[in-house]
Amino acid sequence: MSDFPTKARVVIIGGGVVGTSSLYHLAKKGWTDCVLLEKNELTAGSTWHAAGNVPTFSNSWAIMNMQRYSTELYARLGEEVDYPMNYHQSGSIRLAHTKERVQEFERAMSMARYQGIPMEMWTAEEAKERYPFLETHDLMGVLYDPTDGDIDPAQLTQALAKGARDMGQKIIRFCPATGVTQQEDKSWVVHTEKGDIACDYVVNAAGYYAQRVGEWFKPYGGRSVPMMVMSHQYLLTEEIPEVEEWSKANGGVKLPLLRDVDISYYLRQEKHGYNLGPYEPNCKAHWDTDADPMPDDFSFQLWSDDLDRIEDIVTDAMERVPLMATSGISRVINGPIPYAPDGLPLIGPMPGVENAFENCVFTFGIAQGGGAGKVLAEWIVDGHTEWDMWAVDPRRYTDYTDHDYCVKKGMEVYGNEYAMHFPHHEWPAARDKKLSPVHDRVVAQGGVMGAYNGWERANWFAKDGDDTSLAATHTWGRSGPWEQRIKEECEAVRDHCGVLDLPGFSRFMVKGTGAAEALRGLVTGGLPKVGRMNLVYVSDDRGRILTEMSCIRLGEDEFVMITAATAQWHDRDILMKVMPTGVTVEDVTTTHDTLIVTGPKSREILASLTDADLESGWLTHQGATVAGQPAHLIRVSFAGELGWEVHALNADMPAIYDAIIAAGATPFGMYALNSLRLEKGYRAWKGDLSTDYSLLEGGLGRFVKLDKPQAFPGKAAIQSELQQGVKKSFVTLVVDADDADAPYMSCIWHGDQIVGETTSGGWGHRVNASIALGMVQADLAKPGTELEVEIYGEKYRAVVQEDQPLWDPANERLRA
Repeated sequence: MSDFPTKARVVIIGGGVVGTSSLYHLAKKGWTDCVLLEKNELTAGSTWHAAGNVPTFSNSWAIMNMQRYSTELYARLGEEVDYPMNYHQSGSIRLAHTKERVQEFERAMSMARYQGIPMEMWTAEEAKERYPFLETHDLMGVLYDPTDGDIDPAQLTQALAKGARDMGQKIIRFCPATGVTQQEDKSWVVHTEKGDIACDYVVNAAGYYAQRVGEWFKPYGGRSVPMMVMSHQYLLTEEIPEVEEWSKANGGVKLPLLRDVDISYYLRQEKHGYNLGPYEPNCKAHWDTDADPMPDDFSFQLWSDDLDRIEDIVTDAMERVPLMATSGISRVINGPIPYAPDGLPLIGPMPGVENAFENCVFTFGIAQGGGAGKVLAEWIVDGHTEWDMWAVDPRRYTDYTDHDYCVKKGMEVYGNEYAMHFPHHEWPAARDKKLSPVHDRVVAQGGVMGAYNGWERANWFAKDGDDTSLAATHTWGRSGPWEQRIKEECEAVRDHCGVLDLPGFSRFMVKGTGAAEALRGLVTGGLPKVGRMNLVYVSDDRGRILTEMSCIRLGEDEFVMITAATAQWHDRDILMKVMPTGVTVEDVTTTHDTLIVTGPKSREILASLTDADLESGWLTHQGATVAGQPAHLIRVSFAGELGWEVHALNADMPAIYDAIIAAGATPFGMYALNSLRLEKGYRAWKGDLSTDYSLLEGGLGRFVKLDKPQAFPGKAAIQSELQQGVKKSFVTLVVDADDADAPYMSCIWHGDQIVGETTSGGWGHRVNASIALGMVQADLAKPGTELEVEIYGEKYRAVVQEDQPLWDPANERLRA
């Protein structure tokens, strides 16, 4: 091929809606020398058989942002690129059968309002007026979204492709990529059947083939892409005269798209018939066993119908809209849809691989494709994204996502596609992937477990007779079998001593000549002296909060960096990127365990078990023997009481744990720890600490040293923000809440204006109050200011507190 490109800035592998959107958005950002490779024709994968629904609804702030952007893009795209588009913003109605579902809708509507999406709550009667064929006798409420609708997936893909080509991008169809090679300078050569292309960056946008493409990157630090493939069916009915008459009588518009989420299906007008799409619990995975291998090419193919799986849902839909039962089925589409273990896509840096990115595993690729292209282009061109996108960052998964895990979780998510994600609910599939060395002891003591980056930790400790069923967790409120137990655990920490087994702390040994100087050039503040530890923060080049680490200094150029469990691969990338030759970064997360031993009697309990100097001050650390085992003690406590973190090798921890329990410590769980840290105003990563906020907005100015000589990332931006003043400020609120506390991203109101959002919330058992941490307009951050927090549709009075902890404001107990 004379016009075959041998060089490109970016090569994108995959020509569905996501790949073409990525190419289009790279061009919009000025990178017009990029290439997209498609093994067949554009749209040949999941895109061609997609139903094309384009909702904005989500309980994820990041996903809602992305889907909202898609609707805004699609509304203007046809005119922008001069390509005909069938995009119908017919609106949608979601049906609520229960009070809890109404509360979920109210929460989503609150987030939507903040983003400028004009959702409304309707009564059943109002829904009937607008959808006359609907049975409404058992409904408690209806959510209406006027921006919802559907689009022709093929037209959308071709429009994005045309827009990209018009700006100079190249699309090569019928050109399978066959592999990749990384060069010494970390650039790439992408191999194809038609020749090689040298490029700076590679993007895996290969849809349900993303795992196969991902294998090419394993020699360069990659891993198996965490995904599986589901069989998804939807059916089209024959045309129905009453639907045609209604449309004509209403100016040719379509009926609102209907979602009966408690039954788990959508029903959409298709021409003058219906499109019914169920998500059945009796679902089926494909290409998940050796007996059912993925074919080399499944372009423009479908599987045979399997209507028995969806019979009950079809029957229910006919009862909800009896008109549907008057028509026959004209066609059934049964095709592959990729699923990540949480049902969300993978967008961002490929874990462990330099200059490689992922934009793949989309369950709702049409709705999210526009936003996904924008986010991916920002990652590559700018090195960061406008919105914090941790919800879809590929690094949120680490080494526990084996094939068994991905298949079981994918089927669980599909079978519960519209399920409510209650705050105390833990999904049961594919558990026990990573166990603490004292896991059996924790469970025997009543530990009700939760998964944190694959690690099992106790959320709370049940006693005989407590209801630990999944059904008991189906509430948005704080009340449940756990409430009294959390209170007791917090009181044990307050009055005596608690012990929390905390496996999975991300732990990196950083050592070698130049380690200290590299860290000084990375973090915003100072490093501790040898024998001490402190918190350090890393910002991006905008001065926004990238991560928080505990920095434990063992020697002049020897450190242990400890971060959140879920941050393991994210923070590994940050550290690896800045370390010079000769400095090693060793991930020792899986070899160690940690106990939090905290409370006013913690010194007394440890005294009989250790040779450590327990009078050593706050933020010191030391090697010692505990219960006859080697350990490392760090004088710090996320619970805000006198306490230590006890770190030890896995083999040594059982004896230590047993001795601490035998000495009188009470086991406590993650729910209690969350309550305790809220009372101290301690921030949690990717809730209170995210790239949506700058360090100064986050109230972390004391961790910034602008006078140090190192030009750490974001230094100039922080300096500028300091001069101009912050627009938002971090606050602690005490809320006159009822039976539920403020979830993440609850709107904060001042009069009739939204002035901020909560970043976390919960009940403080030591201060006996509902607490919310959040961000508000800087002029409203004054102590005593009265605001309102919206919690599941109701507004509650909230008062801004002094800029200090609610519990032990002078830290006297902590430093005792």
